[in-house]
Amino acid sequence: MKKIKFGTDGWRAIIAEEFTVENVNRVSVAVAKWLLQQPNLNPSIVIGYDCRFAGQRFMQEAAAVFHQHGIKTFTASAPVSTPMVSMATRELKAGLGVVITASHNPPSYNGYKLKGHFGGPLLPNDIQDIEDLIDQAVSVSWADSQVEIYDMQALYAQRLESHFDLHSIRNSSFRFAYDPMFGAGQFVMRQVFDANLLHFHSEWNPLFGGKAPEPILRNLLEFQHLIQSENNIDCGLATDGDADRIGLFNKSGEFIDSHHIILLLIHYMVAYKGMSGKVVAAFSVSRKLQKLCAHYNLPLQTTQIGFKHITGYFLTEDVLLGGEESGGIAIKGHIPERDGIWMGLVIWEFMAKSGKSLDDLIQEVYAIVGPFNYDRRDLHLTENQKQTAMQRCKLGLDRIGTWKVEAIETLDGFKFMLPNDAWLLVRASGTEPVLRLYGETDSAHNTQALLDAAEQALIPNKN
Repeated sequence: MKKIKFGTDGWRAIIAEEFTVENVNRVSVAVAKWLLQQPNLNPSIVIGYDCRFAGQRFMQEAAAVFHQHGIKTFTASAPVSTPMVSMATRELKAGLGVVITASHNPPSYNGYKLKGHFGGPLLPNDIQDIEDLIDQAVSVSWADSQVEIYDMQALYAQRLESHFDLHSIRNSSFRFAYDPMFGAGQFVMRQVFDANLLHFHSEWNPLFGGKAPEPILRNLLEFQHLIQSENNIDCGLATDGDADRIGLFNKSGEFIDSHHIILLLIHYMVAYKGMSGKVVAAFSVSRKLQKLCAHYNLPLQTTQIGFKHITGYFLTEDVLLGGEESGGIAIKGHIPERDGIWMGLVIWEFMAKSGKSLDDLIQEVYAIVGPFNYDRRDLHLTENQKQTAMQRCKLGLDRIGTWKVEAIETLDGFKFMLPNDAWLLVRASGTEPVLRLYGETDSAHNTQALLDAAEQALIPNKN
């Protein structure tokens, strides 16, 4: 049997190929064994599933395994987001949380995420210990398990009501829209904003409209068209399949990437709310973050890519924000977990309370760090092409197109520092067969030119 490995955020595989009942049971036995070896953790598990195919069945299989090991198990009664499971894990003081989800991967995938008792991604060393316990084969006899159903959505909705000034958002002069990308965020947003929000793609569709439910521009063109055609939507929020990642649109239908969102959140919390703390960001986040942190005198820590590398800082230090390029962001005052809905409501509250448009608020950030443009290009390559590209990076590049390389950083991939705060990151995906190019310059035209030049330099015979 093939060895099961956890990537940057859980184990993911194609349904009915590697993501099978048998393999879910293999992982669940390892999870149960690990938990029972932890004397300081409550032997209980919270488990939920999102809108993917057979999510409930896989949850029930895992719950049966936990029950057979004498572990008290709390299950979801309907699809839930990853942050809901994390929040419930901390609320119930459970030893672990499990989410059956493949997050933003294509519809053919499902996955298995692990959450710590503190309400965020399980730390890397613990994940490795669980992975080491996965046997090649296990014997599990399925039986009706005595588990307790827990309403995770109700808990999450109550926290939204108590934390945010939802009255200001609901009665704002701004009009908001939400696209859950057919994912698990749709249910709570309908509950909390039934008549005050334009809902789009808020149906349970495990095919996700034929697209990977990742909130990046190429997957959100229908939502963009809706905003542009309606002509009275001031901000559109999108979240991925398990609602832990965020994407935004302004009134003109322009996509606002996570780099801008991270800067906006910090600006709001520090300049408007008087908050402080450390900023922890993945290697792929904009260099403009250094300028904003210097402006507000905030310490900045850079980590490897994967939110599990950020979580630990929330547990031991005073962290204001932790964020990734992929749209996963966590902030002080919430669980140490990425949460697309929570971050979106912070931005909407910012707009509602200040009376300023999203563009006005972005201009406030630009006044501090300067304007910038970012894009990412995912290249589907052969293994030989991918390895050749990474070898070229390892050997070093003096120039990328017209840009002179000033320095190279290799914390997680190869990040080429270019003049005027421009940069290019080359990294092989940890969960998909792709090579990713991340680029940022001072304009959209220059960013595309940089990505074109990088592709030509790294894979000259791609076509």
